[in-house]
Amino acid sequence: MPDRASSNTEPVDNSDQEARRAARRRFLLGTSLLGASLTLDRRAFAARLRRPTPSSLGFEELTTAPSPHNHAVAPGHTAQVVIRWGDGVLENAPAFEPASATYKTQATQFGEGCDHVAYFPLPLGSASSDHGLLAVNHELCFRHMLLPPERAGPKFGKAEARVEMAAHGLSIIEVRLKDGNWNVVGDSAFARRITVEEPFRLTGPAAGSKRLATAADPKAQTVLGTLNNCGGGWTPWGTLLSCEENINMYFQGDFEALPESEVPNARRFGMGTPRHRWGESIDRFNADREPNEFNRFGWVVEIDPYSASSQPRKLTALGRFRHEGATCTLTPDGRAVVYTADDSKGEYLYRFISHGRFDPEDRAANLNLLDSGVLYTARLEEDGQLHWLPLEHGTDPLTPENGFASQADVLIEARRAADLLGATPLDRPEDVETSPVTGRIYASLTKHSGRGTELGHPVDAANPRSENRDGHVLELLPPGEDGARDHGAPTYRWEVFLLAGDPKQESVGARWHPKTSDAGWFSCPDNLAFDPLGRLWVATDGNSRNQRMDGLFACDTSGEGRALSRAFFAGPAGSELCGPCFTPDGTTLFAAVQHPGLVAGSSFAEPVHRWPDSDSDLPPRSSVVALRRADGKPIG
Repeated sequence: MPDRASSNTEPVDNSDQEARRAARRRFLLGTSLLGASLTLDRRAFAARLRRPTPSSLGFEELTTAPSPHNHAVAPGHTAQVVIRWGDGVLENAPAFEPASATYKTQATQFGEGCDHVAYFPLPLGSASSDHGLLAVNHELCFRHMLLPPERAGPKFGKAEARVEMAAHGLSIIEVRLKDGNWNVVGDSAFARRITVEEPFRLTGPAAGSKRLATAADPKAQTVLGTLNNCGGGWTPWGTLLSCEENINMYFQGDFEALPESEVPNARRFGMGTPRHRWGESIDRFNADREPNEFNRFGWVVEIDPYSASSQPRKLTALGRFRHEGATCTLTPDGRAVVYTADDSKGEYLYRFISHGRFDPEDRAANLNLLDSGVLYTARLEEDGQLHWLPLEHGTDPLTPENGFASQADVLIEARRAADLLGATPLDRPEDVETSPVTGRIYASLTKHSGRGTELGHPVDAANPRSENRDGHVLELLPPGEDGARDHGAPTYRWEVFLLAGDPKQESVGARWHPKTSDAGWFSCPDNLAFDPLGRLWVATDGNSRNQRMDGLFACDTSGEGRALSRAFFAGPAGSELCGPCFTPDGTTLFAAVQHPGLVAGSSFAEPVHRWPDSDSDLPPRSSVVALRRADGKPIG
């Protein structure tokens, strides 16, 4: 259990004058919580880039893999476990007893499968790097690792399904840095667990659609819960964006028996192959009993971490698909822009631009900014041009003749709409992030196989490998100069930033900086993050295919060290690294270690290891770690 400190912090009044002034300060400093306070001297950074050393990253690279049951971090750095699956989030949380867990106990504790991590400084509008909130997604769980054999097997029923449900969702915790360690604040007024039974308000054009109506919610206004929250982001007004991804794994039933007009939607979303068994005992997860419930998931949700009583919202204006990542920035005239991706092979990149404009003096007015706007999908041309194609009802081909009777239909079936518009299918697009320094956008394409064969996606300039088992990263360049780019422009430039994989194997076709070390290359880029000076940090999901641990790597995006990747952190066997996130001053890098021990033959009763506790009575536990330099200076 993490150490807990007492706190007299009260929830912030979002309407007071200080909050508005603070929002104005944050906007002027860069409109990004990551870029809220660049305490490092950029002139010194620029001078460093002029040195003979190609990389601006000064840490000693991690060159030795950790033992399978442990993690490892670059020399001169520390890795502290801040919070683990089963640690208390709410005041009444009991001790962690996973074998006898119930919905009630798990719903008060930190969930499983932690993924996206976001740091929100306290107080609101400050650039504090030693006191803040962590908002953490709980993407998924694996039954054989979550429950003992007797509960995961034939006896699995409604009680066990509800334990799995409670392990999903999100956690919001208050944390303080003291003597180099992060402590979870006990009895915090901000602490919150958001589960699959939390009421969410539907907003935007699809709210009220009959395709989202259910017996429990005939007016399609309120959805219970959020599912499979993977990547995410945050807004300039200090709210969390959390992405619903592989929701097809949770619904069962005969989707071919749905109304004829709904069957193509279900097919296009991959419904009908559930991994979870909730629909056996819970009607809303069974399409035979509640045929519209699956349309109520697959959205981006917005949550105010500074108000534990605020109602979360599902943002239908941003479209429905398997969302991964939601990076938010502003156009030159102040409209909000959200970049997001659809995490499946051959799916697309998207951009949303709000109709309204960000008001740095009125946070409350910004809380509805993402309810109305235009959603676009990307076509990447062979000549390096990127065209943003609007998904607007009534414009050919998004018409009633093609099954789109309204804008709600376009957004509910955003995938099919993008198909018809001719968007570019990509090699499983995952996270999308915007550099707080240059304004360039980076998209991780984790992997693909068989491009040009069974899936019918052609090899092209943006996807140059037919067997892309290692993935790559794209760089998108809106018009303008670095630091002053127009995110509202209809046309960008694009290029391949790097092609991942082993550079020593010619057949792989990897593309790195020539001085990348044998430890520095990786496969399967997933989550991305930027430090305050604009260096790109990449978390991997699939590096283990090369007998290497999944972990965290970093590189410059410009200068002599462009695409010169360096290894920084490696997780224990079976884990995936997720959600890297810096404090504003760059001295702490939070990251999620997801599903440690998930390897063939490992189980709750007989795991391959018991990270992070090494306790013979406990299974391995997904955890958030805080990575810091031993001397407390900025990382990198």
